[in-house]
Amino acid sequence: MAHQIIRISLKAYDHSLLDKSTEKIVKTAKSTGAVISGPIPLPTHRTIYTVLRSPFVNKKSREQFQTNIHKRIVDIINSTPKTVESLMKLDLPAGVDIEIKV
Repeated sequence: MAHQIIRISLKAYDHSLLDKSTEKIVKTAKSTGAVISGPIPLPTHRTIYTVLRSPFVNKKSREQFQTNIHKRIVDIINSTPKTVESLMKLDLPAGVDIEIKV
């Protein structure tokens, strides 16, 4: 049977929450005997919003807000059914978006 690679993509606004989640995924996958590649940090997507401070006048007075989306990738190379089962039971925080590709 060929090696089946599972790629897990994680996104979050809070980088500390994201790092804890990737650490938890890597720990559970290594405990089942799988080979791990990563976590690989991807570039942070930054979105800046500029708004006027005043609703009527003072066009030069503006305020800027920004959102950062942090991303990580974890590849699981030699996965077993036990690895997949333990990843399904894993409880991760609500602020982390997870995408799994087989």
